[in-house]
This record gives sequence, C-alpha cells and structure tokens, in this order.
Amino acid sequence: MRILVGFIIAFMLTACSARIEEYRAMQPTLDLRDYFNGKITAWGQFQDRSGKVVKRFTVEMNGSWQGDEGKLEEYFTYDDGSKQTRIWYLTRLPDGRYTGRADDVIGKANGIAAGPALKWEYTLALPVDGKTYHVQFNDWMYLHDKQTLINQAVMSKFGIRLGNVTLFFRKEAA
Repeated sequence: MRILVGFIIAFMLTACSARIEEYRAMQPTLDLRDYFNGKITAWGQFQDRSGKVVKRFTVEMNGSWQGDEGKLEEYFTYDDGSKQTRIWYLTRLPDGRYTGRADDVIGKANGIAAGPALKWEYTLALPVDGKTYHVQFNDWMYLHDKQTLINQAVMSKFGIRLGNVTLFFRKEAA
C-alpha cells in the first residue's frame, strides 16, 4: 500500500510541474555562456519542509568559457561563518541542453534551457554532521534581466522533499 501511495504522490507532483517548453517564446533568452561569464554575486537561503530558514549564504562566482566548455568557480560563505568551494565544469550541447560536473556532484548534472528558463537536475553529496547524504536537486533558473537570475530549487531524498533553496544572482555589468 505504501508503494502505491508513494507512486500516486510522485505522479501528482510531476503532473503539476512546469515544462521547459512553456518558456521557449519568452525573453530575454538565457545562455549560460553569456550569463556565467565573468564575476557574479549571489545570495540565498535554505528552508526546511516547514518553511523555516535554516541557513543563509552568499556566493562569489567567476565564470569563463572556451567555446562550449565552461568553468564556474563558486565560493560560498554561510551565516555560521563556514565556507565551501564548488567548481563546475559545464558543457553546452545542441538544442539548449547542458551538462555539468563538480567534485561533490554524483554523476553528471543535466539541464535544458528555453527562453529565460533553465531546468537543472543533479545529485549532490551533502555533508551533514559528519555523514554524507546523496540528495537530489531540481533547480529552475529564470533570467529576469541581463544582470539578474533567480534560482528556485527543491532538495529531496527518495522523492521526499527535504526543503527549498532560493538563490538570487547578480552579474556585474560588462
């Protein structure tokens, strides 16, 4: 019975989610090679399932691209004073698709962009209290204008939502 209930809930959640194609005609168009090239500053927070803000952070980023291959360096500072670095290696593929990898990402991240939106999915090895958990991230990024990008992510494990990450990016004007 539990399996059936889990299947029904998972089906309902995916049936109600947005599809990337819905954004294709909208402007401005998000191209990761353009947006994540140069210096970007971000700030955000993690909220648990109840909506309580558990952690806040800022991120200083630097991106560079050689053709369809990119490197995005992220330097996190959390509200408790801890720091973290993540370096993404990104590849632009045909039809608006992207892949990425980082040391704490299990396998590859996969994404697809259309119009101002990017759907980005990956599994992250997340250290918590001396243990490491593999959690799934389902990110939706939206380009608001040439300098501003908004990211809403759902973090889950075994299909159960653990919380949300909200992140705002600001690109330095060229």
